[in-house]
Amino acid sequence: MYSLALLNGGIGARVAAGRPKQFIVVKGIPILVYALVAADSVEAITQIVLNYPDGWRDDVEKIVNDYAIKTPITYVPAGKTRHESVANMLPHIVNDHVIIHESARPLISAGDFERIIAHEHPDVSYMLEIPFTVAPVDPATHKVTGSLERDTLRNVQLPQKFSKKTLTAAHEYAATEGVTFTEDATLCAVAGFDVRFLEGNDRNLKVTTPVDVLIAGYLLGNEANDE
Repeated sequence: MYSLALLNGGIGARVAAGRPKQFIVVKGIPILVYALVAADSVEAITQIVLNYPDGWRDDVEKIVNDYAIKTPITYVPAGKTRHESVANMLPHIVNDHVIIHESARPLISAGDFERIIAHEHPDVSYMLEIPFTVAPVDPATHKVTGSLERDTLRNVQLPQKFSKKTLTAAHEYAATEGVTFTEDATLCAVAGFDVRFLEGNDRNLKVTTPVDVLIAGYLLGNEANDE
């Protein structure tokens, strides 16, 4: 059985919606709902650990109740960073295996969760080929410092799945070393664990900017309706 750690603690500053972006309405539905409904229909997911921004717990619980989510949910306050949020959620996870997703990726389906669960390796992340050239730079001087081989790079996507033991040990490593990561596949790999990747898809975008809201609305079958 799996616990889903659903990251939902961002405040959405880049979307400039005046509220956390998980409450933005896309196709008539708050963004948060898409991931909740997809996970709720997956039999192997028996717990959802859901975090929330400071001061917004009642609003999050109302959405869960309004959309009749049946999977038991554990509510956890968000940390100051994504890394801290995952670390704060780990003690509340009751199963031996963890899936990490974020509410800002609404184009998730039950099939996406089931496909990664079915993968034979315990520690796996969706990742996508990068269709453009990337380069290392020095942001302070605006100097290009070298080149990177695109074929050996991937765009890290979610969901990801891990053994709880792996994820816990990786976060213990990060705490000991005093380092933080923006996602957990690279954290686990740097901590010495064998992490694999599964081919993702280009519909699996993260809603970060107002343009992303419009794209998500289009892909979900309609333009965004931010009420």
